[in-house]
Amino acid sequence: MGIEEDIKQGKKFENIYEKLVVNIMFTNSWVVDEQAKIFKPYGITTPQYNVLRILRGQYPDACTVNMIIDRMLDRMSNASRIVDRLENKELVERTVCKTDRRAKDVLITEKGLAVLNEVDNALQLWMKKMDLLSVQEAHQMNDCLDKLRTI
Repeated sequence: MGIEEDIKQGKKFENIYEKLVVNIMFTNSWVVDEQAKIFKPYGITTPQYNVLRILRGQYPDACTVNMIIDRMLDRMSNASRIVDRLENKELVERTVCKTDRRAKDVLITEKGLAVLNEVDNALQLWMKKMDLLSVQEAHQMNDCLDKLRTI
């Protein structure tokens, strides 16, 4: 099925670039929805998953909230609030920053690492479906998306 059918487009796109932008936006939404279904049984959201991955990448070192913000995929997310929710779930902990007493360090907990490992396993099963694209096609798509972000 093409993008026209997916969005029930009655008229043609103005040009191929308009179709591309709509297709990217629609596909992004589809990926986010699919991932949200995977994350739901684990009680986390897509932005929370992103923060947990960032923290795991730093582990055993901690991150500041500003460092998390710099690395987040969705820059519109409220990192402080996300960290609050993860802390309430005991997936992360905050400690006083050693270099700046006004700041807080955020560290993923053992429970957070365990949840992330389970989620990653479920996500890997979903991502195996991506093999309908050849490795060459996946490289090509990545290259094209990287190129688009240079404008």
